[in-house]
Amino acid sequence: MTSVITVPPSLDDQTFEQVLEQLAPLSAEQKVLLDARHCRWASPYGLTALLTLAQTRVERAGFAGPETEETASYWQRAGFYEQAEKLFEMHGHVPRPRALGGESNVLLEVTPVAKSDDVHDVVEKIQAKAQSILVNELHLDPMATMRFAMTLSEVCQNIVEHAQTAGFVAVQTYRYRQRLGRRVVVIAVCDAGVGFRKSLESAQGRKLSDRWDDGMALEDALVRGVSRFRDPGRGQGLAGVRRYVGKWDGKLTIRSGTARIALLPSWDDDLALKEGLSPFPGAQVQITIPERVQGR
Repeated sequence: MTSVITVPPSLDDQTFEQVLEQLAPLSAEQKVLLDARHCRWASPYGLTALLTLAQTRVERAGFAGPETEETASYWQRAGFYEQAEKLFEMHGHVPRPRALGGESNVLLEVTPVAKSDDVHDVVEKIQAKAQSILVNELHLDPMATMRFAMTLSEVCQNIVEHAQTAGFVAVQTYRYRQRLGRRVVVIAVCDAGVGFRKSLESAQGRKLSDRWDDGMALEDALVRGVSRFRDPGRGQGLAGVRRYVGKWDGKLTIRSGTARIALLPSWDDDLALKEGLSPFPGAQVQITIPERVQGR
């Protein structure tokens, strides 16, 4: 028997929790069909998280994509379908690839990351586009571009060093009407690997406290700079990401296991730490950098 999981009309890091809540009572062996026929929009996080979900199923999951041609075409241009056809049993209409014409807000199509060479390729692909978008459209300092590429590299490198499985990355720009009313650039990096808690537990000689859980593991990694590596200077990658995001009044969220931690900007009222979420393997990261307005 196949269980149908309904994908919400608007899919982002918040509403993806609705997908995981439906999935939570089911075993990894249970056959599922992700029904995204009525989905009208998805963020980079939504697209990469859907692919990550497919990696967690023992039996290949089914997928029914958006019925709206505009949405399906956009998901195709964003690189979702190219990866989805490798992971899902596809149902319904699958849009064919088309030649890209004119400007696109896709800075980096959904791209698999499994090894260091993949990370280098990702950074190479995005550097030229990032310069144009960050400086000309988001009005950030030209120095922000180099650090943006380094931030993207560091987040992707976490997959290579910690996840023990392949992950996905995507970068897009769009107008964030919900809270800001201005343009943002969004990086999403998702994997279904071991997650922060198990990664830190693997450190030799590490002593675990009575309160040890996914939330504390995220606090250790993001706030206290703890790493499973004993080498001096390790664990500083996320610290660098945090500094960059904070400098440009951005938002950083990391979800792992049953918890989610957030570095919050002035324009967002999200919770800094959420615990007791529906379980999901690996780590899912989102970085949002807003357009700079005059006087700020």
